[in-house]
Amino acid sequence: MNLELILLGLLTGTLTGAFFALFDVPIPAPPELPGLMGIVGIYLGYKLVQATDLSIDVLDSLGF
Repeated sequence: MNLELILLGLLTGTLTGAFFALFDVPIPAPPELPGLMGIVGIYLGYKLVQATDLSIDVLDSLGF
């Protein structure tokens, strides 16, 4: 993991969130912790499947 990229991502997200709040625009993310944890869960599930090297070719399964 690249700590510099993580910190830049956090900074970018923080500035973007501040921009949305400043102009009273709803953020394009769940505004509550359970919704945020759902996004974290999607990310963790994705990384778990990548780590186990599992995959299903959907188009091949459908015969395309």
